[in-house]
Amino acid sequence: MAKKRVTRSRKRELEEPDKFISLTTKIVVFLAKYKTFLLSVAIAIMLIIVAISSFYYYSDRAESKASVMLANCLAKYEKIKTEQGAVKAYQEVSDDFIQIVENNWGKDSAKLATVMYANICYNAGEFDRATELYNKALSGFENNPFVKNLIFNGIAYSREGKKDYTAAVEYFNKILSGPDDKIKDETLFNLGRLYAVMGNKDKSVEAFNKIISDYKDSSYTDLAEEKIFHSL
Repeated sequence: MAKKRVTRSRKRELEEPDKFISLTTKIVVFLAKYKTFLLSVAIAIMLIIVAISSFYYYSDRAESKASVMLANCLAKYEKIKTEQGAVKAYQEVSDDFIQIVENNWGKDSAKLATVMYANICYNAGEFDRATELYNKALSGFENNPFVKNLIFNGIAYSREGKKDYTAAVEYFNKILSGPDDKIKDETLFNLGRLYAVMGNKDKSVEAFNKIISDYKDSSYTDLAEEKIFHSL
């Protein structure tokens, strides 16, 4: 019987376990030889981690307290909103949110709480209060284009809620002129809607067409085509 030839690829496969065993053996020998040294290094690293954690724990206790309070406020809001509606939920959590927003003992939490409280005001139909809070939140997110655009979006929706369409269009256009592209398709759709409400058919169609040409994969593309079709 002829001897079966072993292919090169099979040879490589057969060689791999030996390499693995060899490497494993070397690691075991290394650990046995330097176990005292390695144990000392591990203990040192643990002590450094504990020291750093302790520093941040004591220096950020106020922030931790504020973040826990914020989480509790949001949970309370969602529960009441589900059971009794957005207006009642707004009434019940307003004092809690104001406490976080107006105190300086949790600066990062206060910034987030300001945006969240603005959303809550908007959902409750408190459009002027929402606008005020969104504007207050802007300075805290100057270096975050995405969140900044979400705030502009909130202001635009709030102004639309007050039927101040000119101001709403102004803030939607701020999003379009910014560097972040994440919600520009939605913004164009909103501009198309508002221009139609304002009686500016040409600008409305222009906004919808830009979605179709520049954002072909957007979930707003079909809606934009439908809007154009009904405007003809």
